[in-house]
Amino acid sequence: MDALLSPRAISSLFIASLHFIGAILITWLLGKWRSLPFHEWLIVLWLVYDAIVHFTLEGPFVFFSLNSTVLESSGILADVWKEYSVADYRWGVSDPTIVSLEILTVFVDGSLCILLIYAILKNKYYRHFVQIVLCVCELYGGWMTFAPEWLTGSPNLSTDNVIHMWLYLVFFNGLWVLIPLLLLVHSFVNMEASNMKKDAATNMKKDAASNMKKDAKKGKKNK
Repeated sequence: MDALLSPRAISSLFIASLHFIGAILITWLLGKWRSLPFHEWLIVLWLVYDAIVHFTLEGPFVFFSLNSTVLESSGILADVWKEYSVADYRWGVSDPTIVSLEILTVFVDGSLCILLIYAILKNKYYRHFVQIVLCVCELYGGWMTFAPEWLTGSPNLSTDNVIHMWLYLVFFNGLWVLIPLLLLVHSFVNMEASNMKKDAATNMKKDAASNMKKDAKKGKKNK
């Protein structure tokens, strides 16, 4: 057990839990002045958590990597990334592909999270457009993070440790695959429903216009 959960691993997981607790608190505060269906609040919760991770965890990673490397940096957040680099060594040595993706993730994905939260809370017409763009960005980032590694035989990944493999690599990264996929389905279903309502309204207008023409013709015949 000691080998699986080192003190640094425990502190890193504690910080990860604080991110989620912070997301719950912020979502609760947002809920005090806006009424939304429960499933929408779950989406907002994810987006708040997503934004927190991008800005407060991945943001420092970009800073460390542009100034030096994670392994040469110090501090609580540097230790979190040092722990993760045990599972994926590229994150410790400022791998150019990883750093390039993370720059986009922090500034583009993080900003899209904030914009999407606003769009949901304000019921903006562009909500699902932003949701789709964000999800595609998240999925593309995940693919480009791991596909090059898989194609070269995963030399930088630690797969012989349960925590490193199933918690760090599979679970945490899997969240950014599963949830964006679910949100894409959610957007598709909502756009389909919106289109059906629009078609129904158009058909009702056509029927009403047709009935008016028929009534007008009947009126002329009666005269």
